[in-house]
Amino acid sequence: MNELYYFKLKNCPYCIRVNGYLEELLSEERYQSINIRHIDETKERELANSYDYYLVPSFFLNKDKLFEGIMTKEDVRIVLDTVLEK
Repeated sequence: MNELYYFKLKNCPYCIRVNGYLEELLSEERYQSINIRHIDETKERELANSYDYYLVPSFFLNKDKLFEGIMTKEDVRIVLDTVLEK
């Protein structure tokens, strides 16, 4: 399975909300096999700059953008389901 890249900022309120959604969803057996790399764009600037996004939170599978911007719990679920399908 490919690694899911999650670009975020430490103090971003939308990222903090997504962190909670991820914690909740990843406790479900269905999603436990998904490997997520959490990337703080201020700490890994070079990597972040190599991806095409403007807003955080942003999710990529390989170089394919799955989502960018404000997310609901359902949006996060869709991202995780997309990872499982590929």
